[in-house]
Amino acid sequence: MRVAVCQLNSRDDRAANLATANELLTAAARAGADLAVLPEYVDYLGRSAGMPKPEPVDGEFAAFFADAARRLGIWVLAGSFHEIGPDPEHTYNTSLVFDRTGALAATYRKIHLYDVEIPGRVSYLESRSVAAGTEPVVVPVDGVPVGLSICYDLRFPELYRHLAVAGGARVLVVPAAFMLHTGRDHWEVLLRARAIENQCFVVAAGQIGDHEPGRTCFGRSMVVDPWGTVLAQAPDTVGITVADLDLGRLETIRSELPSLANRRL
Repeated sequence: MRVAVCQLNSRDDRAANLATANELLTAAARAGADLAVLPEYVDYLGRSAGMPKPEPVDGEFAAFFADAARRLGIWVLAGSFHEIGPDPEHTYNTSLVFDRTGALAATYRKIHLYDVEIPGRVSYLESRSVAAGTEPVVVPVDGVPVGLSICYDLRFPELYRHLAVAGGARVLVVPAAFMLHTGRDHWEVLLRARAIENQCFVVAAGQIGDHEPGRTCFGRSMVVDPWGTVLAQAPDTVGITVADLDLGRLETIRSELPSLANRRL
């Protein structure tokens, strides 16, 4: 399986963000990608006052990426977007996966919400405006089980263990908008840890650069193999990075070092 991580700098212009996403998906298809992964909130990263109205799963956002997947003939994980939530005060942070025909193959709503207050550095309470999802999701991409997650989920290993063991995932995807001050110390470490402990490939697409209001994302989108080796890492710019996933190597690692089979709890 060939994968492409698409690194964006989404801002407060939804049309421009989607146009850039389309350009990157086109580049991914030309590079022979089977699956292209976009980052968290690919549609809009800006001030809440300008946020587009949340949409249903079958709204304009979904139609845009369904068309791209069908036109390009690739699987598309459309990062995440602002889905209509359970009440007027909350949306869902939702990933959609489209198959090569443009059909919606999976919907995942972010389970772990980023509620963090670090004096003098960051204060962000995602739960004020976003409702948590409840269901882990694994989707077969050309027959390969792919486990879904979004950004802050990365800090909760129990989710990935569930995806790998109960869900049978061989690939774990992480669309993200990881912030600079945590990303530079934790992003790669956590991605490699999730890959090693679950003996899965990890495909992580991040936002890069400055976003209003006063937010900077780390970028460094990457693909990690089940041994924890970084197969590919994006430079600090908007663009795509491609890697080939050797699923035979995954099975060899699981056979020679059967840590999942040896677990006791």
